[in-house]
Amino acid sequence: MSARDLDAAGITGDQMRESYELCRELNKEYGRTYYLATLLLPPGKRPYVHALYGFARYADEIVDDLNSTLTDEAKAEWLRGWGEGFLADVARGHSDDPVCRAVVDTVLRWDIPLEYFTAFLRSMTMDLTVTEYRTFDDLYEYVYGSAAVIGLQMVPILEPEAPEAFDRARDLGIAFQLANFIRDVNEDLDRGRVYLPLDELAEFGVTRADLEKRVATPAVKAALAAQIARVKELEERSRSGIDLLHPSSRDCIEAARILYCGIVDEVVNQDFEVFRTRATVPLRRRLAVAFPAWRRARKARSEFGPGHVQGISPGDTTAEARP
Repeated sequence: MSARDLDAAGITGDQMRESYELCRELNKEYGRTYYLATLLLPPGKRPYVHALYGFARYADEIVDDLNSTLTDEAKAEWLRGWGEGFLADVARGHSDDPVCRAVVDTVLRWDIPLEYFTAFLRSMTMDLTVTEYRTFDDLYEYVYGSAAVIGLQMVPILEPEAPEAFDRARDLGIAFQLANFIRDVNEDLDRGRVYLPLDELAEFGVTRADLEKRVATPAVKAALAAQIARVKELEERSRSGIDLLHPSSRDCIEAARILYCGIVDEVVNQDFEVFRTRATVPLRRRLAVAFPAWRRARKARSEFGPGHVQGISPGDTTAEARP
């Protein structure tokens, strides 16, 4: 991360800056599409978004690490302790954890509700015990905590102009996660999980056993097409929320919407062969979206300014002010 970004965000102190840099590296390594989109934000807002991503990715890597020697029980215990430590750190106003140090700072500066983080940690724990979901309502609890809250955490940083922005951010976060599930059917089976509602698969005569054969039959393709239709519906519903953000934030989220929801378009383009090929948005498409968005983002910053980039005072750590 450039010193310019950290300086613009008002982030000082060697350890704090190192923590934000660690979160940026997690974002860059594991979330290339998200990372590309963050470059469209004003420099002073990028570190805070990296911190939120770093928190989510760090926990997710522990849960999903196939090569880990830890049992699921040990992972759950680690996750519980780490999560409780993070919540306690927010209450006291600082953290010594190399990842959480930046996240706590972000939460306090932008007054982000802690309920979003508890929902996320609950979903991460579910990944250690739940391997399938009978209905979409069952799946929704997991998706809300694993994805919707990530968007909700970001909204204060993006500076909403109306409360509806939170609802639309939730829709977009869910669309991102569902697109991820469709793309990663094969990888999730490797982890012993299915994130497609079983009752909806059954409408097309598809069972979990059919998925485990890892053959994209006509029935499997039809079931995936129905799941993609939900992603597209949520994506379309989310679009009105982008215009409710500060002008300097809009192009970042618009680019993320186009690129990440575009994953399901690539699934369709490869004829739903999710067991043979992992769908990715081609580099040429990412660049075709990013360059015009970058120009628009620069223009928005020149016309409207970067928005408020430092949040609340980092010295304001009174417990009464926290959710």
